Amino acid sequence: MYFTTMDSPIGMYLIGASERGITYVDRFKEGDTIPEMNESPLLIEAKKQLEAYFSGASKDFDLPLDTAGTPFQESVWEALRAIPYGQTVSYKDIAVAVNNPKAVRAVGGANNRNPISIITPCHRVIGISGKLVGYGGGMDAKEYLLKLERENS
Repeated sequence: MYFTTMDSPIGMYLIGASERGITYVDRFKEGDTIPEMNESPLLIEAKKQLEAYFSGASKDFDLPLDTAGTPFQESVWEALRAIPYGQTVSYKDIAVAVNNPKAVRAVGGANNRNPISIITPCHRVIGISGKLVGYGGGMDAKEYLLKLERENS
């Protein structure tokens, strides 16, 4: 495994990768342990693409991903990556997209377990009422990311 950190406008992120792809992108939280840093060419490219995203210069990511979810989680994460930049959808919309319209709570659980935030844009999922709801990186980060995308759409 390879790890690096990246400063962003909303705090420091930890990025992880295997030989096959990106495995982890998440914002540091108080009490998080920092693993030994050992960058790879893939991590350098991931940082470059994330920096371009945060600057508003890029809306897409072109990185191999190496996730280790259940088949259901993988289908949800794939549906999240299909949400267009600058748009939001509800958990119900994702449940319908994965052909399981009654699985709204399970979609929420898979969304919560997304190991690759921003690249797999779980921040684009909101409540059916249009209200912003939970985000593992913190509600301040979710609000920032949605505002960044609205302003650069």
